[in-house]
Amino acid sequence: MDDGAWNRFIGEYGERLTMKYLRREGMKPLFRNFRAPQGGEVDIVCRDGECLVFIEVKTRRSTDFGRPVRAVDRAKQLLITRGAMAWLRELNHPDIVFRFDVVEVVLEEGKPPQIEHLKNVFQLPDSIRY
Repeated sequence: MDDGAWNRFIGEYGERLTMKYLRREGMKPLFRNFRAPQGGEVDIVCRDGECLVFIEVKTRRSTDFGRPVRAVDRAKQLLITRGAMAWLRELNHPDIVFRFDVVEVVLEEGKPPQIEHLKNVFQLPDSIRY
């Protein structure tokens, strides 16, 4: 398996673990791997009570180079935001509270998976109105 295929496998596995984790935490996953027609993406869309949550899952095999959330830079946030806005447009702009979360999944060899759910990691940029 080449590095690209291996990384996709690891990412997919992290997302599956996250879906199970969210259900155990009482959240309701609605969609996985949403891709907006004009660009933008959201790994997982779910409900947390009355709140709609757009989740980015970052899976790593170690924290040697820092926490996975560090990979959610401004460019990635914009991609997630564009996906979220497309999702909300498809729902005809509901009057709903929403937030952007990151779930870190660390898969260190010989250890059980470590899952950390970071809530409300970033806000809508000032340039985007909802």
